[in-house]
Amino acid sequence: MGGAVSAGEDNDDLIDNLKEAQYIRTERVEQAFRAIDRGDYYLEGYRDNAYKDLAWKHGNIHLSAPCIYSEVMEALKLQPGLSFLNLGSGTGYLSTMVGLILGPFGINHGIELHSDVVEYAKEKLESFIKNSDSFDKFEFCEPAFVVGNCLQIASDSHQYDRIYCGAGVQKDHENYMKILLKVGGILVMPIEDQLTQIMRTGQNTWESKNILAVSFAPLVQPSKNDNGKPDSVGLPPCAVRNLQDLARIYIRRTLRNFINDEMQAKGIPQRAAPKRKRKRVKQRINTYVFVGNQLIPQPLDSEEDEKMEEDNKEEEEKDHSEAMKPEEPPQNLLREKIMKLPLPESLKAYLTYFREK
Repeated sequence: MGGAVSAGEDNDDLIDNLKEAQYIRTERVEQAFRAIDRGDYYLEGYRDNAYKDLAWKHGNIHLSAPCIYSEVMEALKLQPGLSFLNLGSGTGYLSTMVGLILGPFGINHGIELHSDVVEYAKEKLESFIKNSDSFDKFEFCEPAFVVGNCLQIASDSHQYDRIYCGAGVQKDHENYMKILLKVGGILVMPIEDQLTQIMRTGQNTWESKNILAVSFAPLVQPSKNDNGKPDSVGLPPCAVRNLQDLARIYIRRTLRNFINDEMQAKGIPQRAAPKRKRKRVKQRINTYVFVGNQLIPQPLDSEEDEKMEEDNKEEEEKDHSEAMKPEEPPQNLLREKIMKLPLPESLKAYLTYFREK
């Protein structure tokens, strides 16, 4: 599934294409997509396909097409502080983007059938927290992943504000999924080759809307134990943050707000990563001539075409000269503020989440 938008050369280019095709429609979703580089979730040697609008699978590792994730993120209507359950959480790519919107007081859980994929997701999450330039720009709700079949969730499990299922759901499992949702919540899942948004409007009332035609592998049926019944799977607990963690969140928030006010007072715009200009496509103007009894189009180059070719050549030369310059590391103002605080080094390390840059 995928191929709905043009391939990009990098993550920003991919997001531009998704916006242009109206798959990404809100600023909140756009920011989350730009903050998480899709290529980071590919295995080495496969990154060339990361910015195409295509699904990717290698062994048990799987990523849906970017247009699918875009529609899912928009349909979930995420807000800070909500609880989210990802059924079939895979690499953790979607859960990490969701965590940037939920913020530190949300709940972000995922259940994945394959233990090797859960380990892969945890590695990618740790890498994002320790190495990504985006981590200090957001307040983050860290995902928690468990191994298990999402059709075996314990009956006394808590309900969620938002749920996504990343596998095809059969009609006889639809009600099972709905029970996991709070009243007022939104469930997005593929049913009968349609990505569907379901809103729980009351204890026993629902509203459904088809979003997009899709093709998903079906949910794996649970295996039974020696007693002839499937084992139940416990979801992560909804733990309350401790005082130490709350202090870190509010200190970082206060410093981030101080930096923003300081920059605004100085009239300094908050720098976004520079976007590459797209090369303009040359348009042909056709004239038509009669050859025998047939009218044959003949392409003509216009003066505008010639100017466009010159502009493209200048842009290529400029891009090449800029690429030759040594790249400056991005400035992390939050980290700089933390490191200047009159605190023990161990506490500074805790405030920076033990990041090294």
